[in-house]
Amino acid sequence: MRLTLLMSKKLAQKKIAFLATDGFEQVELTKPWEAIKDAGATVELVSLEKGKIQGVNHDEKADTFSVDKTVDEVSAEDYNGLVLPGGVFNPDALRVNEKAVAFIRDFFVQHKPVAAICHGPWTLVEADVVKGRRVTSWPSLETDLKNAGAIWVDEECVCDEGLVTSRNPDDIPAFCAKAVEEFAEGKHEAQVA
Repeated sequence: MRLTLLMSKKLAQKKIAFLATDGFEQVELTKPWEAIKDAGATVELVSLEKGKIQGVNHDEKADTFSVDKTVDEVSAEDYNGLVLPGGVFNPDALRVNEKAVAFIRDFFVQHKPVAAICHGPWTLVEADVVKGRRVTSWPSLETDLKNAGAIWVDEECVCDEGLVTSRNPDDIPAFCAKAVEEFAEGKHEAQVA
């Protein structure tokens, strides 16, 4: 029992950022949020503006979520890792925001783990951090990721030097398990920006 409790809190003392804006796929935020929080981490929702952001269930509006901090108020130095949920509109809006892109890139500069699911890896293209890396994503991103130099594969969950990627909501259990493992491990010195 004691060992189980210790294992379940392997992210104690860790602080993980979730970067999202309106149009994020709700389950791709809520399930990893629960898993990472259950593992003992402090989690914060970072977005482009203060207030609430709108989740979606595919193409239908879902719940709204309160933003903890804006990209203007944070730095990658404040966190031990980053989660990038998908949804079509969410990463498309984030990748055209210079501060959001810089925030993402800084996790790679600092060799910190990043987990991106579904359309979330789209932001990694803009941050210019996928060249030579094995990744997966929603199938429509394959060409964009390959054009950015990534080695795209169709697998449930892929990890390359602290970068965890998955394809869709069906992959969430594997995605969460690997993200927790990478966040617990910490820095990946071989990871490059």
